[in-house]
Amino acid sequence: MSYLHVLNGDATLALFRQSKVPGEIVVCREMMCEGKVKYTKDLTEFFESRAKHLEYHYGIDRQTYFTNVVQELEKLDLSGSAADEIVLWFEYDLFCQVNMLFILHYLSSRLTTLPTISLVDLHHHPTADEFPQIFEQRIPLQPSDLTWAADVWDAWCLSTPQVLETVSKLPPGNLKYLPEAITAHLKRFPDINTGLSIIENYFLLRLVLGSYRWYDLYMLFWSELEIYGFTNFQLDILVHRMANAGVIEEHDQMLKITSLGREILEEEENYLDYASLEHRWLGGVRLANTPWRWDPELNALVKIETDFV
Repeated sequence: MSYLHVLNGDATLALFRQSKVPGEIVVCREMMCEGKVKYTKDLTEFFESRAKHLEYHYGIDRQTYFTNVVQELEKLDLSGSAADEIVLWFEYDLFCQVNMLFILHYLSSRLTTLPTISLVDLHHHPTADEFPQIFEQRIPLQPSDLTWAADVWDAWCLSTPQVLETVSKLPPGNLKYLPEAITAHLKRFPDINTGLSIIENYFLLRLVLGSYRWYDLYMLFWSELEIYGFTNFQLDILVHRMANAGVIEEHDQMLKITSLGREILEEEENYLDYASLEHRWLGGVRLANTPWRWDPELNALVKIETDFV
């Protein structure tokens, strides 16, 4: 048997190689849960759009993106065709789950015939000694799993979140972590009362209790909202936006909430009056043009009246 393993990021690469699990390795270095994704079946068009967006709004050099991300994924074209089995190593959090969806989309777009595709169950960051046992317990994905994953990915790329919310409630089959991850994603839409995403709200609630060094605040986030699996890079961007909006400020490496931040938490002000949504995307949804808000009481998205066309 020949195996092709797809890892989510470089963090586990060295340990995986030490584990002596047989097979070739491809590393997914994307963060599909962050920024714009274009709804298209043409992967060349998709990557061009993605590279342009990431360079302009996230400062990720276009050539670096194609060299480190796209060229690595293109190894799936030949190695995937030659493999008897493709093994996906993705954890349960939103970051990993959306990348996993994209990998399945990529494989179905590029390979004429799909080999067996299996999924390991990663609850934590394993040691090198644990990889072989995890590998032996992998679960082959069924045609119904692949069909559902394709539907969820398509919904992720649409300009409205309605379909994503609907399909995420369907039976997940062997993709058991996807529904919780998608629900976590939907909570990133602006709160109907405050305009804050769930993560912005979390940071402000923490800072009400006292000032934090940014890394200590991130550590708390990773512990208490681990479903997101976000990187330093993503959290830095979010904190920078909050500082620009005037809801937090930094002095001597300490983050603290401002009076405006407190007023927003008390629903006396709305975050969206101070933080621009222009050029901000959640999947295929451009936030500046969407009427959808998260209602924490209903635990669902609701549509507000707007002047959007």
